[in-house]
Formats: sequence, structure tokens, C-alpha cells
Amino acid sequence: MKAMPYEKYKPANESWLHALPEAWDQIRGRFVMAVNPPARRARALDDTDEVSFVPMEAVGEYGGLNLERTKPLDEIGSGYTAFEDGDVVIAKITPCFENGKGAIASGLKNGVGFGTTELHVLRAGKHLDKQFLFYLTISHTFRMLGESEMYGAGGQKRVPPEFAKDFRIPLPPLDEQQTIARFLNAKTAQIDALVAQKRQLICKLKEKRQALIASTVTRGLPPEAAKAAGLEPNPEMKDSGVDWLGQIPKHWTAKAVRYIFRNCDSRRIPLSSEERADLEKLYPYYGASGVIDMVDDYLFDEPLVLVAEDGANLLSRSTPLAFLATGKYWVNNHAHILKPLAGDIRYWVATLETFDFSPLITGAAQPKLTADRLGGIQLPVPPPNEQATIADYLAAKTGELDALVGQAVEVVDRLTEYRQALITSAVTGKIDVRELA
Repeated sequence: MKAMPYEKYKPANESWLHALPEAWDQIRGRFVMAVNPPARRARALDDTDEVSFVPMEAVGEYGGLNLERTKPLDEIGSGYTAFEDGDVVIAKITPCFENGKGAIASGLKNGVGFGTTELHVLRAGKHLDKQFLFYLTISHTFRMLGESEMYGAGGQKRVPPEFAKDFRIPLPPLDEQQTIARFLNAKTAQIDALVAQKRQLICKLKEKRQALIASTVTRGLPPEAAKAAGLEPNPEMKDSGVDWLGQIPKHWTAKAVRYIFRNCDSRRIPLSSEERADLEKLYPYYGASGVIDMVDDYLFDEPLVLVAEDGANLLSRSTPLAFLATGKYWVNNHAHILKPLAGDIRYWVATLETFDFSPLITGAAQPKLTADRLGGIQLPVPPPNEQATIADYLAAKTGELDALVGQAVEVVDRLTEYRQALITSAVTGKIDVRELA
């Protein structure tokens, strides 16, 4: 059954809302909720009682709190934001606010939580349903208007508490708020389940891609592909003498990175974010995880292999660890620059992409992969013609997998957009869901 518009509307007090369903009011937030109120329940606890500890990374986007961490109350200290079960928490700092970080607090240890100071706490009054309030705070309208009220510079811009206090809430009768919340609970759960399925598919496809690359660059082509390329389909194997490689085809060798590449790190460019911002519209600027920005010094004009230096990237594997840079570009000082002395550059990129760099990371405060440790990595070395054949095969096969990943990502994006539009329409009275909940 499809949600329909309300039968009658009346003019709204705000231009962004245009009109309200006839039975709805519009009222400033300060009159129906408390903004950053004291956590009364915390006062009733003993110093040794456990409470939930919620850093910003534990706050989900568009809902959910990770409540794995707890601390005794006397270890919390000052400088944290206190909240209670039933409160709505929203990030106030950029880009967390724009990204929809926020949730209803529920299941807190002893009913109390302490989180980052970069949270606003909203406590619904008797005329405002907490779930309706939560959906309102993650609506496109609330986030868009809040972003326009941010103050501060650069990455320190924040939404002031006055925004929530002065925000004119489109307010249905309480029972209708609860109906809208039930409808959105059901619909977003359905959408989230579909998104989870697609994301699981994306993970499996990426794992399959990685396994395909790892197997091919260390063992050679699968028998049928090798036969089609005029290579021995079942080559005799030998021990490479390298722990991470194990056995390799007998006619391959293993060499250290320093004997396969020339290191070009001396041409890396340290630039501040301000300097990069001043040098736009030139050539791409590469870092440890792809194009970062634009700059104008030390121009490269040949294909090179870039390997992440930053330990955080290498340990999390959240971004490509090695990739091929082409065209005209510059490289920042957080990526190692390698120029192959011989062989197919695509094969070398694929081989480095599969390597686990984590055991080689050094430094506690700023973990990194040093050029010396990178240079000591042993890689498998097939004959040049076989490198090219492997690179061609992987380009075709990974291209197929990448296309499937792209299709799944597109579906996730569409579902996410639909979810956001549905929430915004429901909490601003654009659709009537009373018969659907």
C-alpha cells in the first residue's frame, strides 16, 4: 500500500516546510525538548558503578550505538557528555553531523552513558515522542539546516545548541508521532536488511577478487587459462625459500623489492592542507590511498607504483595498499614511489597489493612502513612474458568482479537515498502513513 499526501494542508511558518498537515503544529525545539540537560540518573550512582562509555566512533550513522565499552563512574572524569536511556544524541562537529551520526540511547549500563564532548543531547518532553524526534534529527531537512548554522573554521565547525533549541519542529499529535515512528521502524528495517545483503555481497566479491589476485601472482595462471595462453598448465613447483610465498613455479625466481624497483621517494612532496587548497585545478596529487588533491611541483609523467607508508592504512587495509599512478601527477610524502627496473608494472602492482605489510610496521606514535623494510620484501618473479600474460588475465577477471561490485554499490546508494527521502517525507508531513503503520 502506498503512502499518500494528507487531505488538507495549512501554510507553515518556515519556507523550507511550505505547508503542514492541518492537524499538525510547528513549535520551537526548546518548548518540547531539553537540549544538553543534566543526566539525573548519574547522580544516583555510586562512584564504582559501571556506565557506558561512547566515543564518537561508537556512534552509528543514522542510528545505533556500540555499547561494548564501559567504565566505572569514578574513572570517567570531567570533559565528557552525559546522557541517559531515552535521550537522542547527535554529533555536532563536521563531518560527523553531515554524515548523520546520531542515535537513541538505549541499553546503557545502569541507564547512563558518557560520550565525546562533540555530541548534543536531546531529551524529548511529554509532547514529543523520542523515536519521532530521532527520525527528525536524521532527516535531510534537519541536517541541511543544521549544516547552514555551523560555526568555526575548517574541520572544527560545529552545530550550536541554539540550532536545536530554535529549530521549528513539525509536530503532529503525539499518537500520530508514534504511528509515524512505528512506520519508519518497519520500513527502515526492511531497507537496512536489503542494504546489509548487498554489502555482504560486496565483501564476498572483494574477497574473491583478492584471493584470485593472490593465487595468480604467486602460483601462475589456472590450468585452462595457462593452456590458452600457450603456457605450461601444470608447471613443476619448488620451495621459494620465502615464508609468505611458499611454493612457486620452478621456472620463477624470488627477488627483494630493492632489486626490482628504483625507489623515488626523494621526489615526494610535503604540503600542508592550506598549500594544497591554494593549488587547485592543476594535476592530480596522489597520496597513500589515491588522489588527494592538486599541487604544482615535482611533476611525474610516467607510470609508477605507489605503496602506502602510513601504518594506519596498512594495518586497517581500508584503502588500496599499492596502486598504479598514471598520467601527469605529483605524490605526497605519505606514499613510497617505486619505478620498476624491468617487467610488467601491472604484475608488480598486483603482487604488492596482496602482500600483508602489518608485520613490517614500526613506530608506536606514528606507525609507518620504512623504505628499508619495503625494500627487503621478497616478491615472486615470473619471466617477463608470463608477467604480461598474468596481468592481462587479472585485468579481465578483476574487471568482471569490479563491475559486479559497482552494480551492488549503486543499489546500496539508491536504497540509502530512498531511506533518507522516506524519513524526511514522513516527519515533515509530506506523506500520510497512518493507515500503513
